[in-house]
Amino acid sequence: MKTFACECGNLLHFENTLCLNCGRDTGFLPDALRMSALAPNRDWDRGEARCALANGRFYRPCRNQRDYKMCNWWVPADDPQEYCASCRLNRLIPDLGQPKNLTLWYRIESAKRRLLYTLYALGLPVTGRDEDPARGLAFEFLADPQAMADEFINEDAPRHRIMTGHRTGVITINIMEAEDSVRERIRTQMNERYRTLLGHFRHESGHYYWDRLIAGSSWLDGFRALFGDERTDYADAMQRYYAGGPAPDWQQSWISAYASMHPWEDWAETWAHYLHMIDTLETAHDFGFSIEGRRLGAVETARAQAASGYGATDAFDAVMEDWGRLSVALNALNRSMGLPDAYPFAVAGQALDKLRFIHAVIHGIER
Repeated sequence: MKTFACECGNLLHFENTLCLNCGRDTGFLPDALRMSALAPNRDWDRGEARCALANGRFYRPCRNQRDYKMCNWWVPADDPQEYCASCRLNRLIPDLGQPKNLTLWYRIESAKRRLLYTLYALGLPVTGRDEDPARGLAFEFLADPQAMADEFINEDAPRHRIMTGHRTGVITINIMEAEDSVRERIRTQMNERYRTLLGHFRHESGHYYWDRLIAGSSWLDGFRALFGDERTDYADAMQRYYAGGPAPDWQQSWISAYASMHPWEDWAETWAHYLHMIDTLETAHDFGFSIEGRRLGAVETARAQAASGYGATDAFDAVMEDWGRLSVALNALNRSMGLPDAYPFAVAGQALDKLRFIHAVIHGIER
């Protein structure tokens, strides 16, 4: 993610609603992909419209900001929608009559907006149910029945529990994934190296984009050559995985143990890792990170090449070289603080080829 600055020069974080230096309201402008301070409109009476100092356009706060102080994305003043581009994708939200759910929902929305930023920045299609009722992207944030809350688990849960997952464009998140202690307990129980709320969004978005970019496309044969045949029975594959664990040599071909379960999960896991890498590298580049005297800038080079029509895959090796150096440094920094590795994975062999394929798909789609 890029870094942002207020017009007064103060650093703005992606979640900020106020500049602590100049006192102006701040928010994210989805159509401009940037944060901005907003000034009250004194010359043009449009209710709650504010002038974004970044581009001079007028915006209204999202209804979820007005009602719940939940969202810092703004809506163009001429847009008839009450909700911002992120919130209008919600189909179901938690029961806000439960006080704790407001906190969990805030965390979920923050992670979702970070996902959407990356999707927009990569030029990926984000189409809501209002535009495509059958296949458009939508989100449901649900809770287990209260009697089950203390026993919450995820992938191998009984059917009557809320399952985090994806189905025909609808991404469902069990809101207990936003409870840090619960999520860490699940991670330990399932022997996972990594489990975060943002990671869930990135993984489930991979399933959505498999349907959008791979199914029935010219990429399908290439997908099957690398990831396997997705027509393999999913229920059988899941049963084998949870009964016997991952393939013993999964490190040779898959980016994570869970990726070895089925070609669809392999794609979704690899997709999530690609988004992890690209977003983190963009952040490092924008903060001016250099390692061993070399600036991290391969992601920006890849985007410039894609925009000019030059083969974006030519930049993939440079992206991975940057990521290798940055992830080693991040892990070393975390260890210095007594924290777990920020990126506890090694990418090699066929997993690397799969990442290269995803890079090619993303930069090869029609703009």
